[in-house]
Amino acid sequence: MSGTGERPAVTGVPDERPLGIDALLERVRTGYQRVGAAEAHEAARSGAALLVDIRYAALRERDGLIPGAVVVERNELEWRLDPQGSHRLPEATGHDLRIVVICNEGYASSLAAASLHQLGLHRATDLVGGFQAWRAAGLPVAPATP
Repeated sequence: MSGTGERPAVTGVPDERPLGIDALLERVRTGYQRVGAAEAHEAARSGAALLVDIRYAALRERDGLIPGAVVVERNELEWRLDPQGSHRLPEATGHDLRIVVICNEGYASSLAAASLHQLGLHRATDLVGGFQAWRAAGLPVAPATP
């Protein structure tokens, strides 16, 4: 390597510029159709989708819970929703399960939905605007129990 400050190329790996988070979100969101609060509510109410709340405990305690949503910490999501996994939730019945991932504002949930797609959960999506959009739409919220 010369003293020019160039990075050495890694064999077989293209020398791409790093993506910023905005570009990464745009890229992963092209892989699925995101849903709005009313659509997510109706899908859950009719049994057509499983709502999965990945917000951390302090946000759930502060803002409340979506009735019927399954709470899964983000760091456990893939293990709990993989239908083939030994630590799966009872609701993780198959790869055709429609899952709507909900975070606080709709950013982390996009990355989580993309990760679920990599596990073969091709119907996974996320809620545009997250929990805050759900609450702003006047949809049901229950207080968190200590």
